[in-house]
Amino acid sequence: MPRAGVLTGGGDSPGINAALRSIVRFGAKHGVEVVGFLEGWKGPLENLMQPLTIADVSGILHIGGTVLGSSRTNPFKTPGGAERVVENLEVNALDFLIAIGGDDTLGVAHRLADYGVRAIGIPQTIDNDIAHTDFTLGFLSALDTITDALDRLHTTAASHHRVLILEVMGRDAGWLSLMGGVAGGADVILIPETPFNIDTIFRKIKRREVLKKRFSIVIVAEGSTPEGLEGQVIDETEIDEFGHMRLGGVGQYIANRLSERMKMPVRVTNLAYLQRGGSPSPFDRILATRFGAGAIEFALNETFDVMTAIQGTKIVPVPLAVALGEARPVDEHLLYMLDLFE
Repeated sequence: MPRAGVLTGGGDSPGINAALRSIVRFGAKHGVEVVGFLEGWKGPLENLMQPLTIADVSGILHIGGTVLGSSRTNPFKTPGGAERVVENLEVNALDFLIAIGGDDTLGVAHRLADYGVRAIGIPQTIDNDIAHTDFTLGFLSALDTITDALDRLHTTAASHHRVLILEVMGRDAGWLSLMGGVAGGADVILIPETPFNIDTIFRKIKRREVLKKRFSIVIVAEGSTPEGLEGQVIDETEIDEFGHMRLGGVGQYIANRLSERMKMPVRVTNLAYLQRGGSPSPFDRILATRFGAGAIEFALNETFDVMTAIQGTKIVPVPLAVALGEARPVDEHLLYMLDLFE
């Protein structure tokens, strides 16, 4: 009987548990035994694991987060870490490994191919910034949360005639800000792909006032940058094992400068980890189920060092080297939506 290991790494998103459920159930159907590694890459690094049976994954389809836990552990930052991962996979007689996560998690899986590890990735990130898949797991669930937040902010902004700023995730790609802004009716949408100008934002707000619109909603991705400023607004106190500084503060940066021009307070709401939480949307439950089954199917067909991807209506294997070899910013033909109603 083939044995598979599975782990969930990096930032969580709704739909991970649905993918685990699918891997275990579809695996059992095809005679594959599954074990789960705990806390991302820390699991195979330190041999932290547990069996995963159909009973273990029963009732988790609708639950957010990950029952296996997660971390930003990078085994390549530990001396001999890659070799320890390989050793623990061999000790547990695992035939292949499924890694669920974003580009960092999938990047480790790809590098381990050089050590003989047979791995398959499932692209999971609310940022939707992994290439060659139409959607990443968790994106549309996070989009629901952002849209709901904008709906709620509209009522209070209109009641108090305020300018409100909503800061959302999106380090290098503005999918959440753009699509959330359109779905939630934001008046100004800012994304990392297009540097913003404070004076331009101010003029848009003043034009609304001329039209008797006494409130405005601005949505901004955390990785957005003002014109003339090198680099993103960051929190230098926190750097993870993959070298990423914690972003944060661009919403307040904009609010401070708008307040100076408008002579009134501008309020900021940062959705932060709320975007990752909650139950997965119906689409993400279906996508997770298809990704999980696809990963098992690829493994049984001896197709490794790939990730599952949805292209149109099909689940296809994409080489990790290809998927991770390029960025996935917002498509240029969608940028017109930034100024759709001006």
